[in-house]
Amino acid sequence: MLLDERMLDGLGRLCNGAGEIGIEIAPPSSGLERIGARFFGNGYAPHRHDTYSLGITLSGVQTFTYRGARRASMPGQIIVLHPDELHDGAAGTEDGLSYRMLYLEPALLQAALPRGFAHLPFVRDPVLTDPHFRKTLSLLLADLDSEVEPLQRDAFLAAAADALCRHSGFPASRRGAIDTAAINRVRDYIRENAASSVSSDDLEALSGLDRFSLARQFRALCGTSPHRYLTMRRLDLARSLISTGVPLAEVAAASGFADQSHLNRQFKKAFGMTPGGWSRMVITKSAP
Repeated sequence: MLLDERMLDGLGRLCNGAGEIGIEIAPPSSGLERIGARFFGNGYAPHRHDTYSLGITLSGVQTFTYRGARRASMPGQIIVLHPDELHDGAAGTEDGLSYRMLYLEPALLQAALPRGFAHLPFVRDPVLTDPHFRKTLSLLLADLDSEVEPLQRDAFLAAAADALCRHSGFPASRRGAIDTAAINRVRDYIRENAASSVSSDDLEALSGLDRFSLARQFRALCGTSPHRYLTMRRLDLARSLISTGVPLAEVAAASGFADQSHLNRQFKKAFGMTPGGWSRMVITKSAP
C-alpha cells in the first residue's frame, strides 16, 4: 500500500462529530494510487512516501512543512513532493480542506522520461501554479470511481514526465521529427478497432515506437492522446447505436465500454449529458 498508515489513522481521528470528513481511495492501478480527502485542523503527522506525491488543492488552504519551510497551497494549485521527503499536512483555515492526490512510483516516471534524461526530476518549489499541468493531473484525479486504463496511464506518464522535467529546470522535451506514417497507422487502427481491446503493446508493435514516444507524437499530430482518441471513437459508435434504439446496456458492451456506468461517465464528460438524456433529445430523420 502506497499510503502511510498514519495518514489514514489521522483522518479517522478527525471524524469525531464532523460531517463530510474522510478519505476516498480510487480503484488500484499498477504503480499509481489516487485519493480524495477532506478534513479540518491537523491532518497528518510528519511522514514520508517512497513515491512522488502529485496533488491538486480543491478548496481551503493546504498547509504543510517541507524541506524546512512552511508551505501553503491554494485552490487550483498543484503540490509536488519528491520521494522520501519528510512532510506533514493540515488545513490552514477553519473552513477545512479538500484535495486530491496521486502517488506515482518513481520507476514508472523513470521509464517515461524523455530521451537524454537519466535522473529523476526534482521540483524545488512544491507548490505550483500551472494550468497545463493541472489539466494533466485532472485526467486521472477528476474521476476516482473509474479504473485507469492502460492507454490513459501511458499518456498521463508522458505528460507528467514532461511537466516535472520542465519544473525541475531541465530543457523542454526534445520533440524531434514525427513519424507521420506510424502515427497515421495507429490512428486508423484505433478507429477501426474502437469496440475491441486496444493495448499499448498493440500500438507499439504497429508503430515501431515505444509507448511514451508514441503518446507524445500522437498528441503533436492529432491534438489528443491515443486513449482520448479511442474513447471518442467509442462514443461515436455509442451515439450511432443509441440513435437506432439499442438498449444502453447493449450499447455499452457493443462500443467497447466496461459497462453502462462506464459509458454514462464518459458520455457525460464528453457531451455534457447522459446517454439517456441524449437519446431523448435526438431526432432521427428518415431518408426521403
